[in-house]
Amino acid sequence: MPLIAIAACRKIDDYKQSILHVGGDVRVVDASMTVDAALDGIGGLLLTGGDDVAPPLYGEAPHPAVVQAEPGRDAFETGLITAARAKNLPIFAICRGIQILNVACGGTLVQDIPTEVHGALAHSMPAPPHEAYELAHEVWLDKDTLLTKLMRERLSDVDSCEVNSRHHQAVKAVAPGFKVSATAPDGVIEAIEDPAARFCLGVQWHPENFFRTGEFRPLFEGFLEAASEPHGT
Repeated sequence: MPLIAIAACRKIDDYKQSILHVGGDVRVVDASMTVDAALDGIGGLLLTGGDDVAPPLYGEAPHPAVVQAEPGRDAFETGLITAARAKNLPIFAICRGIQILNVACGGTLVQDIPTEVHGALAHSMPAPPHEAYELAHEVWLDKDTLLTKLMRERLSDVDSCEVNSRHHQAVKAVAPGFKVSATAPDGVIEAIEDPAARFCLGVQWHPENFFRTGEFRPLFEGFLEAASEPHGT
């Protein structure tokens, strides 16, 4: 079974279970490790949720709403992304993960959706205190993308799906070489991917919360399938 490096975060269990449920094994990695040690023997990289990416990394002063991540996390995850892409490792990025992926590859972020996006939907919906995670809004999937290909297996309407939502930031300028693969009805970018990579997908919602019920299992299955294949530069 492929070994997946999962970036450490405060709510790690659902990420781990999502990988274990599709047949992978996990290694939780954090800034106490070197990038080389973190990726040694790894088949794929899973970037997780958490606090905000530091705005100076994409050339901006911080908005008052920014809550900066744990010391060292931005630098460590940027190093993971750079090394993983150099090794052609599959990358699946979730919530903060899509944001650090975009920034590490040359993109920028909306620092605070409520104050910067006119007519924005409610994107910051707290997780309920039970196992069923509420769906917050739909996302519109772009055709001819990896995301749509994976989700087609479960959706009768492959143009959209309902997602949960717990974020106040989002991708703004998309990193060079990446394309948008889903947006919310208010125009907020909900997924990006690199079509030149074997598997490099970022989503803004939290598919890992549904490992028990399987709504987004195809995303993890596709990621693990890519991580099981031989890779090289």
